[in-house]
Amino acid sequence: MATFLYKLGKLAFRRRHFVALIWVALLTLAGVGAASAPTAASSSFSIPGTEAQKAFDLLDQRFPGSSADGATARVVFQAPDGEKITSAANKAEVTKTVSELKGGSKEVAAAADPFVAKTVSKDGTIAYSSVSYKVSSMELTDADRDALQKTVDEARDSGLTVEVGGDALQAMPETGATEVIGVAIAAVVLVITFGSLVAAGLPLLTALIGVGIGVSSITALANALDLGTTTSTLAMMIGLAVGIDYALFIVSRFRAELAEGRDREEAAGRAVGTAGSAVVFAGLTVVIALVGLAVVNIPMLTKMGIAAAGTVAIAVLIALTLIPALLGYAGKRVHGRKARKVLAAQKKPEPKTNMGTRWARFVLRRPVAVLLTAVVGLGVMAVPVSSLELGLPDDGVQPTDTTQRKAYDLLSEGFGPGFNGPLVAVVDVKHSQDPKDAVARVSKDIAATDGVKTVTPPAFNQAGDTATITVVPSSKPSSTQTEDVVHTIRDKGADIKADTRAEVLVTGTTAMNIDVSQKLNDALVPYLALVVGLAFLLLMVVFRSVLVPLKAALGFLLSVVAALGAVVAVYQWGWLGSLFGVEQTGPIMSMMPIFMVGVVFGLAMDYEVFLVTRMREAYVHGERPAQAIVTGFRHGARVVTAAAVIMIAVFAGFIGSSEQMVKMIGFGLAIAVFFDAFLVRMTIVPAVLALLGKRAWWLPKWLDRILPNVDVEGEGLKTASGDDTAQDDRELARV
Repeated sequence: MATFLYKLGKLAFRRRHFVALIWVALLTLAGVGAASAPTAASSSFSIPGTEAQKAFDLLDQRFPGSSADGATARVVFQAPDGEKITSAANKAEVTKTVSELKGGSKEVAAAADPFVAKTVSKDGTIAYSSVSYKVSSMELTDADRDALQKTVDEARDSGLTVEVGGDALQAMPETGATEVIGVAIAAVVLVITFGSLVAAGLPLLTALIGVGIGVSSITALANALDLGTTTSTLAMMIGLAVGIDYALFIVSRFRAELAEGRDREEAAGRAVGTAGSAVVFAGLTVVIALVGLAVVNIPMLTKMGIAAAGTVAIAVLIALTLIPALLGYAGKRVHGRKARKVLAAQKKPEPKTNMGTRWARFVLRRPVAVLLTAVVGLGVMAVPVSSLELGLPDDGVQPTDTTQRKAYDLLSEGFGPGFNGPLVAVVDVKHSQDPKDAVARVSKDIAATDGVKTVTPPAFNQAGDTATITVVPSSKPSSTQTEDVVHTIRDKGADIKADTRAEVLVTGTTAMNIDVSQKLNDALVPYLALVVGLAFLLLMVVFRSVLVPLKAALGFLLSVVAALGAVVAVYQWGWLGSLFGVEQTGPIMSMMPIFMVGVVFGLAMDYEVFLVTRMREAYVHGERPAQAIVTGFRHGARVVTAAAVIMIAVFAGFIGSSEQMVKMIGFGLAIAVFFDAFLVRMTIVPAVLALLGKRAWWLPKWLDRILPNVDVEGEGLKTASGDDTAQDDRELARV
């Protein structure tokens, strides 16, 4: 591995014009593809194997043209204070608005008149019109949304309060200025770390090129592969973070090799051969974690994982080829002026006792105390996980100044909290002897269910073999009471089927959310076993050890549970909510645990590989275990710290998003990287290695013979470069 990458690095350095042109051509090609690609159609959110999805499929089959998965809008009207919505003037304005809603867009399938559909509150102050579209929210154009918004604005001019709920106004989430601030912080950290604008600019430039190629490719293929808008957001988030980090490690090693007195080409080859090996395996762990999301069997999540994994793969390839090519252009300017003067005098910089060295020595002196403090601290942070409530956020967690949130609150006020999440019972009576009687029994049983507020009369299809019943719970959509209602109706459906051969299926957005949460919960343990198992084997190959990968996996579990605890404290309990833009607490997004396991595991292994491979390298070349720990920290702590701060800054930039899901993901990933990098990798890891001593690097002989030797330490570089003394001149670290 090291020898191959060493040769690849030297080749890229020598053929830098050719390599740079290839990547520029790929970026241009991806950009042209994205610009000329047709607008992406709907990204269907199907959940195979769930009852809610089965009901949706049945509706599409038995109610042709009903657009069961089409966009919806609830236009809510409230009369001015002291007036009724049923007064002649207000009623005329509402009727006029409904008429304009019908003709506002060719995609509108229907818009119900509140006074005909009887969707007026008991006190006569609030009414709503249900608007259904022929296509999904992702297929609606800006013109369709503008027509809806224009009609609403005109109705407001009459003095009515008019707000819009539903997914018709759903658009691409906006991240705001905080994302730019995150990249700016990354730039500042790079300048401080390297002391050179050239060295600082290289990781940023290559990361942006990698993200540009990745996101443009996703955009170009979105229509063909049915990719959603959040797919490119995740790819950008992950690709930007790892792209900067991987380039950072290569550039840092190149500078170290130059400081050892090697010429630029040799330094580039060695940087790619050593740090590049770590980049390859770190990238592989991230790819495994992201592609492993396919285990959950939610197509949207699978596509998001594969697209993000592709962007990570591009970041790895750029680090191995474009970085050494650009280093050929930069030359010794990757060092600051002072360092260049020292190198010009052909002097080796005096090894300094930096902060990383001092911290490693401190940990070595008090490993037990440091280990206990870090573990207890993370354990305390993990306590909120015990009250974790999962669900999918609805309009109730939107900012209070949005029209969706205002419509949500008005509907709750006028019709009860359950009105924002109605359930749809689909009754298949194709095999029933008396369809009408069977449906009547279903309706009666549902109405008698605890937690059900109202039940609408059944609506049959033309064939008379299927009926739909709208069920309004008495509790809000994201509550556990509503979940209990869904399970109770489904349990009653089993008895009804046995008696009448009528099949009852419960669907709707609320039921779909419940099924998604259950599916994600069921998949968490198999996914964790797959990802951690594969990564354990990979790390065993890298480190030639059993205990080091085991320690890495256990440390990850500790950091991800602590991070989930922080997410619960902020987004469910509301602690420091105003600081992170949380206007309404609620259940944690159901895909958050499995998503954090996937993404954070891959990123956590980055730091494990980068930090511990340097220790392993020192140990293999003759240093005692304690010396190797100090050497690893002297060379790697500053760079790993910079990489972690950069990644935290990039993820934290997404906390400013207008979308609750993106906001929560950004916070969760940022806090998880903080815990894992500083408390696990920089604290627990050296403490455990100090306590284990030589046992940390133990590997059974039979396993040693089986495992392939990938030479991450660069032992083979002696032969490749013809330098037999270079690795023997290593300065031992004092402990």
